[in-house]
Amino acid sequence: MRSRYAALVLLSFGALVLSSFSLSNGSIPYQKQVLRRIVIDPGHGGHDNGARGRYSNEKDIALAVALKLEQVLHDELPDVDVVLTRRSDVYHSVVTKASIANQAKGDLFVCIHANSADPITHKELEGHKTETYYKGKGKKRKKYTRRVPVYHYWHTPSPVKGTETFIYGVGKTEQRKEAASEGLDESLDSISLKEIKALEEQDANDPTKRMLASVMTQQYFQRSAKLALTIENQFQQVGRISREAKQRQKGIWVLQAVSMPAVLVETGFISNPEEEDYLNSAAGQQEIADVITRSIKIYKSSLEKQLRSTGSNSTQQK
Repeated sequence: MRSRYAALVLLSFGALVLSSFSLSNGSIPYQKQVLRRIVIDPGHGGHDNGARGRYSNEKDIALAVALKLEQVLHDELPDVDVVLTRRSDVYHSVVTKASIANQAKGDLFVCIHANSADPITHKELEGHKTETYYKGKGKKRKKYTRRVPVYHYWHTPSPVKGTETFIYGVGKTEQRKEAASEGLDESLDSISLKEIKALEEQDANDPTKRMLASVMTQQYFQRSAKLALTIENQFQQVGRISREAKQRQKGIWVLQAVSMPAVLVETGFISNPEEEDYLNSAAGQQEIADVITRSIKIYKSSLEKQLRSTGSNSTQQK
């Protein structure tokens, strides 16, 4: 029996590489609703302000955008549940955020943040001054003077602007595989739920199950990458500067700890006065919510098309 599970894992992994997360083995269940629940995580909160602009905090922008995003998702995708990790100015650790998402059995995790860049330091020569210094010890100690430049320093905000969407790099940590294994019975399209359930009943350290978790990690990575690229493309469509979709192995722990595809959207640079105004405006927040919603709808449609195609091929093979 175990050899059958191993064969299924190998078949699943091969199909994942070739077709981005599907397997045609004649036993694929067609899922009418591929995206049932979205978890939105407004970054920071409570005592954790996040990045600071001239007059606003990242935590407040993230929450305002998340609440607008929730409303747009309800309007545009009424059959999809939306869960927020926070609805007010409260602090949750990344462990708690991941726990909320996993307990909700989300199919997608979207983390909302605002970016920041260090200010630019300028200096200008103002003149010179005489500086006194000493050399030697005891009776040999002598006093000297020298001319040194005097500079005036000041700072201006960084002009950096634009959006970035991050995903967690695949294959860099066991934490991601452990998270993936928790969602095996809910998320893997390529093996029947009955077969997955049988795997779940085996010992947690079973090598076959760990192989399957590795496949899930690859699937999460590819789906996350698809959504991240779509989000950045949609930001470009409305005239925003895109700093592209990127992988990161450090600094975004929560993305590796959730058992679902996950992205972190940096909505703009709070350190740039122009962008800070945009991020705090009702129009700017609404545009961000609309862009992310359109991206999720494109992502959802792509998954449904993929599964329809897979189901069709499976029927033809029979």
